[in-house]
Amino acid sequence: MDEQISYNIADFGIWKRFFFMLVFAAIASLVRLLIWAVTAFQVVFVLLTGSANQHILAFGRSLSVYTYHIMLYLTFCTETLPFPFTEWNLTADLNLPEK
Repeated sequence: MDEQISYNIADFGIWKRFFFMLVFAAIASLVRLLIWAVTAFQVVFVLLTGSANQHILAFGRSLSVYTYHIMLYLTFCTETLPFPFTEWNLTADLNLPEK
């Protein structure tokens, strides 16, 4: 058991993933701030025009999917790195493990 732990601690792949997890956790925080800005913009837009801006709806949906991909990566549900290491809208095509 101790040998396995020592092997895992020395494994470069685990440390590399940990580094990417820290990077994407920071990116997720920035994306959440951007989502709040999109939300505020939509509220103001709806108050002024009576309907949501379709372009901002698509952008907000895209940001939400990106956040979902980051969360899948952070929780070890996928090994596929999020954007910018893959395509922007790749999340829908991910092969997620079954329950």
